Order: sequence, then C-alpha cells, then structure tokens
Amino acid sequence: MKLLRLGTRKSPLALWQAEHVRARLLAQHADLRVDLVTMTTEGDRILDRSLAQVGGKGLFIKELEQGLLDKHVDFAVHSLKDMTATLPPEMALAVVCEREDARDAFISNRYDHLAALPAGARIGTSSLRRQCQLRAAFPALEVITLRGNVNTRLAKLDANEYDAIILAVAGMKRLGFEQRIRTPLDSAVSLPAVGQGVVCIECRADDAETLALLAPLEHEPTRQCIRAERAFNAALEGGCQVPIAGYATLDGARLHLRGLVGDPDGTRIIRGDVAGAPAQAEALGHALAEQLLARGARAILDKVYGRV
Repeated sequence: MKLLRLGTRKSPLALWQAEHVRARLLAQHADLRVDLVTMTTEGDRILDRSLAQVGGKGLFIKELEQGLLDKHVDFAVHSLKDMTATLPPEMALAVVCEREDARDAFISNRYDHLAALPAGARIGTSSLRRQCQLRAAFPALEVITLRGNVNTRLAKLDANEYDAIILAVAGMKRLGFEQRIRTPLDSAVSLPAVGQGVVCIECRADDAETLALLAPLEHEPTRQCIRAERAFNAALEGGCQVPIAGYATLDGARLHLRGLVGDPDGTRIIRGDVAGAPAQAEALGHALAEQLLARGARAILDKVYGRV
C-alpha cells in the first residue's frame, strides 16, 4: 500500500480541507493510505496584530512548504487565497479543486444586511481588501480588525464585541455554519480575494509519482479562472499590505476577470475588468493589472510599499 503524508494547518477549516482532499484521494486510489501531518504556521501564531502589520508573504504556508522541501510531507493542502503570488521553483501547484461559493458573507446576530447597520456600528474583518471596500461604501461604520479562526471570530461576535463580521461563504459552509450567514455579499459590494473559495494542493515539482496520484482531483474550469486571478495578483506584487481583489468567472467560452486595488483607508479604489478566451487567462490577468496601474493603482502600491 502506498503511503502519502499530507501537510496541513491545525485550524478547523484547514483540517476540513485536508480531510476532504484525503477522502477524494482514497476514493480514487484503493491501494493508497494518506496520513495527516499537522503544523503551526507563523500566521497561526501571531494573533495580536493584523496580517498587514506582520507583513511578508505566505504567512500561512511557509512552514508547510519547508515540510515539503525537507520531505517530511509529500503534499500540502491550502486555501488558495493564502498562496503567494509566485511559488518557489521547487514547488508545483499540483491541483486546483473545484471552487466553492467565492462570495463574502455578512454575519450578524441583530442585523439582516450591511445597509441595516446604524452609523457607528462595529464590523470586524481581518482583510484589508474587505476593510477597504466597506469603508468606501459605508463610511459611517467602524471597521475593526478581527483575527483568529472562524470559530474564534464567531465567538467574538457572540460576545457582542462586534455588531457584525465578514467571513468567506465557503469557510462557513464547509464548517457547517451556513445557517449563520445573514446575507452573501454581491461581488459588486465586496469583490472576492484572488483564489477565494478554492482548495489547492502543493507538492514538489519533481515528484512525478505524487503528481500523478493527485491529478484526478484537478478541476480545469477553476484552474482557468485561477490562472487569470494569480497572473493579475503577481503583476501587482500582491501581498498582505495592500487591498487587492481579483475574481474570474467562466461564461461558456469567455473568461471574465474583475479586479481592484484600493487605498487601505478606502478613500480611493481603482476598479477594472477584462474578458477573453480562457486560453489567454494569464494575458488577461496581466492586461487588467496594467490597466489598473495606468489608472492610479501604481501610486497606491508605491505609497503602501514605501517606494515614494
């Protein structure tokens, strides 16, 4: 029997993703055994500061990638939105699983939707992308950083530390909390993060045997969308310090990509969209990035990254 070691974070959502991938693999390969190897990442350890303050990239994946390089694990399962814009040359994005609902979710114990929140209401989210869009659309709200896993954030809401919080629909559904979603947010209100709602698998690029075993889990339509989103993000040097959103959808033989770059305080958001053939996904991502850079996104990025 072939043994594969699966690297994962310890959070409830990460473990759900790992178990989901393990179950799908075992359904494909009767003679396979998959053992979970749990790790704690820097992003898991630092909970008293926002990710933007911590800085750096790959806060939730570095330890897992080191485990791959050291051959302590054979593959790692991630939320694709946690992946760095580019991977180390030794690594491969082996599998992109089918995307779950990519939208953000409005969650509150007292209010049905964002527009119902009164002036001064406290709304929590860890994401600069979400904070930026909320501040632009609802300037009367008090947008506050909220860290921790899904269960921790819901507990803080239930303790009345916040009037509402924003989480990903996909994570809520996967953990069985879908009933707590008051309203999924339209992408026109909160454009999703690059890779949001997608579980992906990373492994060593030279591990042909593992790559072959993982291949049946690939979902090509999602991969096409991800190619566009990640090319867009890479062209903008996307990281934790700047609000960047990118979301691609397929409509028949046409791929539509929308993106934005915002000032962290929400005072300015540069939006754009492109469309074309799925085979041109990377080119579409680069084209949208260039469009936004030319229209003012470069000045925002230069300010955020201290280049001015």
